[in-house]
Amino acid sequence: MAFHSLPISFFSVLILFFIPITCAIPFIVLHGIGDQCSNRGMKQFTESLGDFSGSKGYCVEIGDGTWDSWFKPLQEQTEIVCDKVKKMKALSEGYNIVGLSQGNLIGRGVVEFCDGGPPVKNFISLGGPHAGTASVPLCGSGILCIIADNLIKSEIYSDYIQDHLAPSGYLKFPNDIPKYLEKCKFLPKLNNELPGQRNNTYKERFSSLQNLVLIMFEDDNVLIPKETSWFGYYPDGAFNPVLPPQQTKLYTEDWIGLKSLDEAGRVRYIKVAGGHLKISNADMKKYVVPYLRDRKLVKDNMERGNNGRADSLIYRVTQSNKKTKGMKKLDKATSELIFDGSLSYKWPSSVKSFIAEILDVPESEANSQSRH
Repeated sequence: MAFHSLPISFFSVLILFFIPITCAIPFIVLHGIGDQCSNRGMKQFTESLGDFSGSKGYCVEIGDGTWDSWFKPLQEQTEIVCDKVKKMKALSEGYNIVGLSQGNLIGRGVVEFCDGGPPVKNFISLGGPHAGTASVPLCGSGILCIIADNLIKSEIYSDYIQDHLAPSGYLKFPNDIPKYLEKCKFLPKLNNELPGQRNNTYKERFSSLQNLVLIMFEDDNVLIPKETSWFGYYPDGAFNPVLPPQQTKLYTEDWIGLKSLDEAGRVRYIKVAGGHLKISNADMKKYVVPYLRDRKLVKDNMERGNNGRADSLIYRVTQSNKKTKGMKKLDKATSELIFDGSLSYKWPSSVKSFIAEILDVPESEANSQSRH
């Protein structure tokens, strides 16, 4: 009799007590060069990660997206994101970062340089040029593009290029390391490479991450070498062999705390099939989503293993200023979906105009010569 007289609220409390609660924290997505948050591919990517993880995701834009990703120096891009995350109340208790290509360097800049920002818990990197890249994507096969490519390679460390072309901040030619250290304005600082100027605060902040997930794409021909996604790179003075991260000075001398993180078991080196930034649904669920949840769920997932369904929805995050025209089914057998117009590393017309200005060539001539 007394049992039936218990208030309904009592049973509600008991039910809530025994239901496991997932403590998912929010995450931000930082897109790559030539992309923008309003592009369909980026929207789809951010929403899917949110749906899979149960966490709230935000694609953080820098200026107008496409243009500024090319022409605003990476230090300025980092400062913009730093200011934004400090103003986002949803991130005040901490958040995760998902970086795509160039966006990873901005994300790491936020971790290392952003004074007074909310704490970053987990950092998930997809195809990030962490140790630099030794190649500039060509704008096409025209004569102007070939000349421009050679010009940029020869003048990449000039003040003008460093101040006006974002990728110049992480172009690292192993046969010109002294000039790279002297003139490159972003990556040497980010990686604590400058002798006598190494900042212990950057190292402390980076090594405070709960988890660092480094995803490399097997068929990546955009990052040279692809192992830069793991902090691997060429030795100083030569283009071979490619050193694994553990054999680089950045690691052995622990300039940014990568070795400390690794020895603490907080670094995941992951290789997935596909070209640059192509990642399947299954791989997203297996390697990205667990780190957008609380640490207990991450641990449980690692212990159980993840034999998720082999979904084959492929996300190619937009890398051009072209508007996507929707999605097209290419292969009924695998249900593979590709975003039209994505992953194009041709330089957009705005970049060609910039190159034309450098070469003092009329823009009309630049456009005609760069067609292929």
